[in-house]
Amino acid sequence: MDPLVAAIDQGTSSTRFLVFNAKTAKLISHHQVEINQSFPKEGWVEEDPKEIMQSVYECMERTCEKLCQLNIDVSNIKAVGVTNQRETTLVWDKETGEPLYNAIVWLDLRTQSTVERLINKAPGRDKNHLKHKTGLPISTYFSAVKLRWLLDNVDEVRQAVLSERAMFGTVDSWIIWCLTGGRNGGVHCTDVSNASRTMLFNIHTMDWDPELCRYFDVPMEILPKVKSSSEIYGWMKSSSLAGVPISGCLGDQSAALVGQMCFTEGQAKNTYGTGCFLLRNTGTKPVMSDHGLLTTVAYKLGKDEPARYALEGSVAIAGAVVRWLKDNMGIVQSSSEIEILAAAAGTSYGCYFVPAFSGLYAPYWEPSARGIICGLTQFTNRNHLAFAALEAVCFQTREILDAMNLDSGVPLTQLQVDGGMTSNRLMMQLQADILCIPVVRPSMSETTALGAAMAAGAAEGVEVWSLSPGYLPHVTSEKYEPQINCDESEFRFARWKKAVQKAMNWETSEPCCNSNGLGKKINGAPWGVPPTPPPTRVDP
Repeated sequence: MDPLVAAIDQGTSSTRFLVFNAKTAKLISHHQVEINQSFPKEGWVEEDPKEIMQSVYECMERTCEKLCQLNIDVSNIKAVGVTNQRETTLVWDKETGEPLYNAIVWLDLRTQSTVERLINKAPGRDKNHLKHKTGLPISTYFSAVKLRWLLDNVDEVRQAVLSERAMFGTVDSWIIWCLTGGRNGGVHCTDVSNASRTMLFNIHTMDWDPELCRYFDVPMEILPKVKSSSEIYGWMKSSSLAGVPISGCLGDQSAALVGQMCFTEGQAKNTYGTGCFLLRNTGTKPVMSDHGLLTTVAYKLGKDEPARYALEGSVAIAGAVVRWLKDNMGIVQSSSEIEILAAAAGTSYGCYFVPAFSGLYAPYWEPSARGIICGLTQFTNRNHLAFAALEAVCFQTREILDAMNLDSGVPLTQLQVDGGMTSNRLMMQLQADILCIPVVRPSMSETTALGAAMAAGAAEGVEVWSLSPGYLPHVTSEKYEPQINCDESEFRFARWKKAVQKAMNWETSEPCCNSNGLGKKINGAPWGVPPTPPPTRVDP
């Protein structure tokens, strides 16, 4: 039988374990487990690191059982790759193996006051003060500010740092450390794509930067070792796959870029998950954006290979808006139902939805923005709202694509897409209409996991998967062509941008009426109730 390569895909809302044929890229078997998110306070988003690891083990074991039922020997699995939700921040005790706090998820906003303080101390109050080294603006999004919050606010973390027991990592580091032995010799590492999302990593020198670590006051000894995206990091210590090398590691958006085989400068893909992430390969030189995009390390496929960079546009809320309509509003009973409701309306009837639940990311980087639904009339019903929610994801992508075209000077002629929301055919057609260019969706939508598997299978010492151009598997796809007049698209997009402006600067520290009209609110707390004390330093 052909060799198999597996991938752990640990996302914001679920964990998956997938097994691919290394010659054909065909998906052989997989298992998925949902992950619980907790929201201890408004704007806070956390996950349990132990639940994340439990879900990884469960997915691996269930998938191995499914392979046995298919009469496939698990010994055919030659390597495992890891891909993960990026920026989500963990600190654990290397002696006990216990997490010292919940994982602070990339969406979390608790560090907003920290960010404001950091920006205020930057020359000219410039949020791009560190961009020349990191490619990133100072924002709640990135790991350094979340880590700073933990160091300032969690006594267990502080004590573990003082006694030299603390380890920091993003989700990939936690998974690899646990799977390679944990406190009994676990490997503490990350790859360049994940490291480049921390604000502690210099994207030119390809290593942790002492000056950045001093800026955030982060001790360098707690950081993982930075490695390439494709090399053997260690071997599985337990489970049905004991002895199998872990040899691929990519942040989820980089993994999707690899899985979509965007290896050529200028190629781009958009992934529709909890958030929405458009990456464009810019080759071996980082391109700094003048239009609100991020410069990030896309991948480094081998120790001796050059790093490849990407321009990235990040949208905080994409699939999460459907979850909000389901869980918070009860407008839909299942995620798939939104397509039926939206199709029944066929239009938003002038209703526009800006889901700025975690502020606005690219191209605005405005943490004070909040969600808004406008253009409502007595005629508006839940079908129109469902349509407006799908349109919102497409409009946010259009904003990023416009910025990317301005930065690169070469307009994209088609967009490759992947991720859970791409199964929504109505939304894919909407996306083509709003962009006025074709949208291409691969038949096998698990491109994130595929990218991690490709990196793992191609690693030196494994070498069961060739990434040479002539050997890349052919992937069938479906193309959505624009079906509306571009003038109509421009009109709707202009209305959307008007709605975005109304969502801006919503959260301020100035007094305003609270929800019941009985007094004033400052910093989100009713008058007379002390607001949550701000963290003493930094935010992602």
